[in-house]
Amino acid sequence: RGSAWVQAMKLLSLMLQVNLRLNVVTYSAAVSACEKGGEWAKVLELLGVMQQGKVQTNTITYSAAINACANGLAWVEALELLGATVENKLELDTIMISSAISACERGSAW
Repeated sequence: RGSAWVQAMKLLSLMLQVNLRLNVVTYSAAVSACEKGGEWAKVLELLGVMQQGKVQTNTITYSAAINACANGLAWVEALELLGATVENKLELDTIMISSAISACERGSAW
């Protein structure tokens, strides 16, 4: 299970090589795989790629990203993502907020 994120990233790369157009669903699946693998820095990298490629993000993408940061004790990044969710006019949900609070608690920023 922990290495599923590696396979997801390989598949994403392959899709780009054959010129398939990636969308929010494709990227969100990769974000989710990285989240489950504890790869919060890779999640942030994927969000950056989405922004550069002008791929629309959604609540699911940000929720997984915030949770990945929380699990990785990256509380600053979790809070930045929560702010980005608001800036992008996406709906906040209780999972996002709880994950951000958890990140602060785990990172002793509370």
